[in-house]
Amino acid sequence: MVRLILVLLFIILFLLVSLPILLVLWIVGLFRPDIKNRVSLAVVSWAFRVILFLSGTHVTRIGEENIPADEGVLFIGNHRSYFDIVITYGYAKRDTGFISKKQVGMVPVLSLWMRNLHCLFLDRNDLKQGLAVINQAAEYVKQGTNIVIYPEGTRNKTDQPLQEFHRGSFKIAQKSLCKIIPVTVTGTEEIYEKHRPFIRRADVTIIYGKPVDTAAMDVKERKTVDGPVREIIEQTYLEAIGKTS
Repeated sequence: MVRLILVLLFIILFLLVSLPILLVLWIVGLFRPDIKNRVSLAVVSWAFRVILFLSGTHVTRIGEENIPADEGVLFIGNHRSYFDIVITYGYAKRDTGFISKKQVGMVPVLSLWMRNLHCLFLDRNDLKQGLAVINQAAEYVKQGTNIVIYPEGTRNKTDQPLQEFHRGSFKIAQKSLCKIIPVTVTGTEEIYEKHRPFIRRADVTIIYGKPVDTAAMDVKERKTVDGPVREIIEQTYLEAIGKTS
């Protein structure tokens, strides 16, 4: 219970204290959007690392050398916990935006930070709006921003490695011809989801797979790239938890 209280108190304090920082960044962004982007990422990454510290989470990162340093990519990951996002952002090294559900875009202050980081909010019940989000995400990637999406659509609460992937998630790569980085997380549900409302210490791992280069594929391969990427993440997950045959 102590860890939960500490995390909640920190989140509340951060959102309150960060309001003047957001104002300053808004002004800076009028003249130097690049500085606004870098500072926003630095602040949010710091805040998420504090949350990981307060929750007692130890993170092992594998394969970071697979992430290109000079181009935007699409991160495709499995999703088992709210903490997947905290971990991914906590160690992001360059401008990175998430595709999130529209309800998150209504959260005061948090949504402002997310917009600073090029996050986009998806209405799953509005196909036209969904297409606009995908197109905008593809443009961000072309401009050098990394985009993260969880194609399962929601947290996996089952014992299966993965739920079904939504193919539409991969249109970002198909439109931008960017590289896809398969991302596999293990153990994040041990922090909170398995014993909610308590937060407990956990050892988690995030594994960045080798890039899948959609630009080097033919049209047919691009249209079905979700299959190979899903297989990579599933196999990596099973190997990481020691359940391969």
